[in-house]
Amino acid sequence: MTYDRSAGLVETARALADGTITSRALVEQSLARIEASQGSLNAFRIVRARAALAEAAAADAQLAAGVRTPLLGVPVAVKDDMDVAGEPTAFGCRGEFPAVARDGEAVRRLRAAGAVIVGKTNTCEFGQWPFTEGPAFGATRNPWNPDHTPGGSSGGSAAAVAAGLVPAALGSDGAGSVRIPASWTHLVGIKPQRGRVSTWPRGESFQGITVNGTLARTVADAALLLDAAAGNHPLDPHRPPAVDASAAVGRDPGRLRVALALKPPFTALPARLQPEVRARVVELAERLSALGHTVEEADPPYGQIGLTFIPRATAGIAERVREAPFPALLDRRTRDAARLGGLLGGVPLRAARRAEAVLHRRIGGFFTAYDVVLAPTTAAPPPRIGAMLELSGPATDRAMIAACPYAWPWNVLGWPGVNVPAGFVGEGLPVGAQLLGPANSEPLLLSLAAQLEAELRWHEAWPPEQAVVDSPAA
Repeated sequence: MTYDRSAGLVETARALADGTITSRALVEQSLARIEASQGSLNAFRIVRARAALAEAAAADAQLAAGVRTPLLGVPVAVKDDMDVAGEPTAFGCRGEFPAVARDGEAVRRLRAAGAVIVGKTNTCEFGQWPFTEGPAFGATRNPWNPDHTPGGSSGGSAAAVAAGLVPAALGSDGAGSVRIPASWTHLVGIKPQRGRVSTWPRGESFQGITVNGTLARTVADAALLLDAAAGNHPLDPHRPPAVDASAAVGRDPGRLRVALALKPPFTALPARLQPEVRARVVELAERLSALGHTVEEADPPYGQIGLTFIPRATAGIAERVREAPFPALLDRRTRDAARLGGLLGGVPLRAARRAEAVLHRRIGGFFTAYDVVLAPTTAAPPPRIGAMLELSGPATDRAMIAACPYAWPWNVLGWPGVNVPAGFVGEGLPVGAQLLGPANSEPLLLSLAAQLEAELRWHEAWPPEQAVVDSPAA
């Protein structure tokens, strides 16, 4: 079996277990594609070529000895906010960072499942923005149209999977940072229940709004990676009941009540759903109706949920800035956000944390009438490279809210959401839609997403190979 960029995580794991390909061959071919695309897409901050080949050799020895684990020998990537032993964790920042001594819990679990970590993918500074650019590493580009961003902050992971450099990757989502790049690169992106995938060595990341999630081309691949990474460190504060994501993919979701939520949650800044994006989401709603689900327009009772997001997000940034080894090298917007977080980190933060229980009751009540929410993932297609890079803080906030007003409330709630591809707009730019549910509803969301995938077969569409290797230098 030679490398086929269309081979997903499930198929690759099966081929390794069957002995039709070796881990070394797969990893060599993955590394070759990363090298060929790095000057164009710039998906990776760190490529672990020597270490990955050594891990592949060890995996082949285990396979030959009859050992079988879910991802044994499969190359995957992780976002550069996750600790990989022997590598620095720069999280999008400038400066020389020391190598960390131990894997983070999610990476440890991937290794226990047999995965080979080929590298760490680019992310914007502390994961704050829906683009993946910065002076630390340049610009990461979208394989579908390299003049545009793949989104952020898990843009490197999204670009790597969309371009077929790896079959799946981990990202993290604090305000849509898995779902937004998934939508803008035609991928499935799972933001799981808070605590489903450990963020250890931090019990909470960004005051609990950020979780680790998965990006892949198919629902089954994203679910398999979720199952492999899921689980808790003994000191994790959030420990949801276990779910079997892969088993859910093969189940009929039944006939569901779906709320089509097109209105952006309230923010202090204007946001408008672009008509062409609206049309793609409505088409998905019509497909769900044709599959037998009851679909009607209805918006969750978000209220002033934004007032609880800002203290948590900015206090989280303030924590990171206090730990930063090179604070003078940080983006001015990061330093400004940290100052605001310092002001909001006392009484306002405690009030924001207490408000979560009230929001759970109020928005949870919505799920007595509906099973699932279908909403746009973004209000607009991916912006051009550089569109937000040099803006002031307030201008960046306005641009972010205008493009991405839909994803962040589920981070406040800590509940799961799944981005599914919704098609293309304009010059062939991908857009997506979110399936959102109440606490621990990943199985329901994944079974519904898989039902849509069987109808729409979005995984059969690929970005042009020329764009992967011949786009402008980052």
